Amino acid sequence: MGLTSSSRAPSHSSCRNLAIICRMLELNHIPLNKPNALLDSSRDDRLGTIAFGASSFNDVAAITIETIAIPSQNNFFEVWRTDKKTTSGQFEALNYRHDDDVLFGSITLAETDFVTDATSTALQKATASAYRQIFELLARLSFRHLWRVWNFIPQINLHSDGIERYRQFNIERSAAFDNSGRATEGNVPAASAVGANGSLSIYFLAGRNAPIAIENPRQLSAYRYPSEYGPRSPIFSRASLIELDEQEIVFISGTASIVGHRTLHVGDVMAQTEELLLNIDAVLDETNKSTQRTRFTRADLFYRVYLRDADDFSRVQAILRGWLGTAPRAVYLQADICRADLMVEIEASGGHLMDIS
Repeated sequence: MGLTSSSRAPSHSSCRNLAIICRMLELNHIPLNKPNALLDSSRDDRLGTIAFGASSFNDVAAITIETIAIPSQNNFFEVWRTDKKTTSGQFEALNYRHDDDVLFGSITLAETDFVTDATSTALQKATASAYRQIFELLARLSFRHLWRVWNFIPQINLHSDGIERYRQFNIERSAAFDNSGRATEGNVPAASAVGANGSLSIYFLAGRNAPIAIENPRQLSAYRYPSEYGPRSPIFSRASLIELDEQEIVFISGTASIVGHRTLHVGDVMAQTEELLLNIDAVLDETNKSTQRTRFTRADLFYRVYLRDADDFSRVQAILRGWLGTAPRAVYLQADICRADLMVEIEASGGHLMDIS
């Protein structure tokens, strides 16, 4: 990963307990040093909680927490909430919680529990196991549709057993979609995949309503990348648009400085940031062609920024602020990106009421 000292990690605004998305699906960020804030609600309205940058939260009782080991100066809880009663459970290694409409799930698997053999690596076996469990859970609970998936892959750019680890991951992700009878092109979920310390970790949101998959006219669809990027292409759409009880939610996948299928501006983090923001604009334009009258704007979104080098924080923050015209609602994390020549990646989420009058 490179950076491991939190004293050098980028600062961010996430610890002001920002709330976004919409009434039925809310996203908050809470400092890790204030875990009691997770218990303040008069009812259990949490769908899921992810702890970024910490190792253990055994002192926080009765809360399902997955830990993602990504360095950040102000380590934080990411809390997804609903306005409905929730039900929680566990399926094999997968923790989940859901209301009537939305399912949150998370799974962490240690590669040391799997053995590399002549047919597949330990990472491939862990990936296959994780996605098998995810798809079996969706079928059991009748939440058929994956909306958004976050994948965290240790040493994502490392070559081992003759192939980059991200490409190993994509082989098994694709096989899992095939084995479950799911589409590998077209209406596929929004997703991201970045590096992390520790174990393979995945969390996701799913629902009973099918999302509208959004693509970017500036980019080749990821699932159609040529074989130079690996024997199986990544499976994700550039964004997912969901209608949820007269509200619309958009999840923009991890977006980088890629046009067509090529990385642009290698070695120039400022140019890469400017290019990826053009891609986000293009995705927003395409999303707004499918919305019910109310258009999403840049300011509607909450952003998560992944930096390969934390020293680039101030420059990337300044570009993002200039693009928005105001201080962005954003968190900044140091993480390796899925391509070794990419220096920055940004994802976004937002929601609003539909104007159907």
